Amino acid sequence: METRTYAAPAKLNLHLGIYDVLDQRGYHKADSVMVALDLCDRVTVSVPHGDAEDGMPMVTCNPEVDVPAERNTVYRAAMALATAVGKVPAVRIEVQKIVPDQAGMGGSSSDAATTLRALCELWGVDPHDERVERAARSVGADVPFFLDPVPTYLVGAGDVVEQKYPRPPCPIPVVLVRPQGPGVSTQAAYAAFDECHDAPGDPGPLCKALYRGNADAAELAGLLFNNLDPIACRLLPAVGEVRAWLLGQDGVLGGQVTGSGSCVFGICHTHDEAARIAALARSRFGGWAQAAHIV
Repeated sequence: METRTYAAPAKLNLHLGIYDVLDQRGYHKADSVMVALDLCDRVTVSVPHGDAEDGMPMVTCNPEVDVPAERNTVYRAAMALATAVGKVPAVRIEVQKIVPDQAGMGGSSSDAATTLRALCELWGVDPHDERVERAARSVGADVPFFLDPVPTYLVGAGDVVEQKYPRPPCPIPVVLVRPQGPGVSTQAAYAAFDECHDAPGDPGPLCKALYRGNADAAELAGLLFNNLDPIACRLLPAVGEVRAWLLGQDGVLGGQVTGSGSCVFGICHTHDEAARIAALARSRFGGWAQAAHIV
């Protein structure tokens, strides 16, 4: 049995602009600028020697997730790629969950994309093959980003790669805080968006800064935007409380909700400041808080 382990990074939306225009699938048009973090799940893929005709993916998560196998993003990714490239998916996949759920940090999407990248390597499939991207898009809007998680501008429904940018010259410290309790439902966030929302912003200045390849923490902090941010704060008051507190902390240059929530992030001067603020957040709010880096 061949076994390999891969890192599945979390993400942040530095920019998320949702439009009140729907595509033919019924998805909202979106501009999204995503970056990866050094906070990662671990995905271990084992491929038995030889393929069994009735081979199907065996997926386990630690801690366990309350999702039927056929709805698990990792299972769906393995099945989608196997179908696309004509492989029997007799694989065992174990996911060590580190990234919190319902946080807007893309944990399950990253796990799915990492599974695709792992199976491409193990099956000898070119990861740039268009069938791989189609498989990624069939699983979820965020999954294509994680196939190559460098700073990326995405359009369409936030699932079509428009442009990629260099990684930051130095890791940028961030503090991440997810309040206790259930997160913000994506379905509820978009329903509330349809009732009342801010206009989408212009991602141009942020994209230009990323294109230069030398944007620092202060510049990126000044260019953040997310028109789902006020909706998440309205749907889950604890998110708004964390956001207001975080933006008032010394050392935080700027911040917002990532995705539709419920994690709030703050870009910091230093990692020590991010770690100090994370410890304060755990003491004040409970829940989950962590220092990490944009990479």
